[in-house]
Amino acid sequence: MQALLSVYNKSGVVDFGKILAQAGFKIISTGGTSKSLVDAGVPVVQVSDITEYPEMLDGRVKTLHPRVHGALLARTDLPEHQADLAKHNINPIQLVAVNLYPFVETISKPSTTLADALENVDIGGHTLIRASSKNFKHVIIVVDPNDYKWIGERIQKSGVDSITLEERSKLALKAFQHGAQYDAAVSQYLSTVSLEGGKTLETATGDKTVEFPQTFVPLYEKKNDLRYGENPHQKAALYSLPGVGGIANAELLHGPALSYNNILDGDAALKAVREFSGTACCVIKHTNPCGLAMHENQAEAYVRAFNGDPKSAYGGILGFNRTLTLDAAKALKSVFYEVIIAPDYEKEALELLSKKEKLRILRIPEAATQAAFAQPDVRTITGGALLQQPNPIIIGGVDEACKNWKVVTKVAPTAEQMRDLLFAWRVSKHVKSNAIVVAHDNQIVAIGAGQPNRVQSLHICVRVGGDKVKGSVLASDAFFPFADSIDAAHEAQVSCIVQPGGSIRDQEVIDAADKFGIPMVFTGNRNFLH
Repeated sequence: MQALLSVYNKSGVVDFGKILAQAGFKIISTGGTSKSLVDAGVPVVQVSDITEYPEMLDGRVKTLHPRVHGALLARTDLPEHQADLAKHNINPIQLVAVNLYPFVETISKPSTTLADALENVDIGGHTLIRASSKNFKHVIIVVDPNDYKWIGERIQKSGVDSITLEERSKLALKAFQHGAQYDAAVSQYLSTVSLEGGKTLETATGDKTVEFPQTFVPLYEKKNDLRYGENPHQKAALYSLPGVGGIANAELLHGPALSYNNILDGDAALKAVREFSGTACCVIKHTNPCGLAMHENQAEAYVRAFNGDPKSAYGGILGFNRTLTLDAAKALKSVFYEVIIAPDYEKEALELLSKKEKLRILRIPEAATQAAFAQPDVRTITGGALLQQPNPIIIGGVDEACKNWKVVTKVAPTAEQMRDLLFAWRVSKHVKSNAIVVAHDNQIVAIGAGQPNRVQSLHICVRVGGDKVKGSVLASDAFFPFADSIDAAHEAQVSCIVQPGGSIRDQEVIDAADKFGIPMVFTGNRNFLH
């Protein structure tokens, strides 16, 4: 019996090699794997001794040979295959342990060049995996070091034939997935780099010169199964993009495991709170912010966010974009929340919040940054998927962020109103359409989300916000198709409005605002979120 061991990740391979050697396997190996085995006293035959051909091109060509792949692809149940093996003096290989060069780890380093990345595109190992997996009935393929233990114990106890066909099939599936994941990483990398220098293109910043690939192969690694999905009768699992960060790679510091809905809402909190450069807090309920405020004092930011809709805040998700202070922890401790996310926590704050047994406390360093995640928005649909560039984070204050806004009414907003309009406009990006956001003094007064028409969303704001709507500003994520929303805003005593513009009835809407003396600004772009 023969086994071929050629791995980059050498965890456990020496112990596995010892077990195979003791079970009567002749070990064939290459390079660093061979050295590790020999140093541990495991007898090894070099691949070059099998192929009778030396390694070449700095080790790029060593296993790509008929005496290796013939030994892997031959079916023992076909006489013609056995005849070919005998004719060419090839002995079959019954077990292969292979894993690939660290491509993902390499491209995750900021200093990586295109040459570095290409050097880590595995050829021989990938080919060994495919050949062995294709012939899984006759070859055991092992790509995961975690499988060494049970396979070794089984071989020690009952021999190689005790590895069942079903087990071999599952190992082959894992191997194909290992290779597919690797190819996906290479494909994604090459679609987002300059071939001249290897510099990553800014695919998440709204750069219209970036083209979507002809074939999109997402690279996700399963992290864990979830108790259930959106509802208890739906199964679910969490997958992550290696090296990206975000909610999928959050560090759970305290509390029960995250649920499917926790993760969705936590992601909404992360996206919303990262919109702001100042100290901010958001309260998320069913992926919509029901409260959001910005204040230099973090505890005060929380109180203002909570006051946006105290009733809805119960059982919600809290997001912070600064290290959570003890004062903020004290301010929120009397209210039940499912999840808190923050870039970090003061030691005393974490100790205090950890007394809440059911509270999930997440550390997500990216919550403190406004840098875009280099990944597209992906939505599955029946029969396919939709990809788009993310709606970019709005950077800067009024002078920078609003430089292309246009005052369309006879009366212009004051400087204070412009500040509040920008705040409300930022929030509107994170509210489900049709979105209406009413805000004042850098905090949400009320939101209307997900309604079939804009007037209904506005009426919700008036009902929820009550007297607090008076004098506040209003943001609409898309244009007003009719002037009826302006009439309703006037009745609620809204002081100022921001909207994208672009309706065929824009002039009617502007005329209505002028009639009531309400300043209105057009942004020129909309903030739909379906």
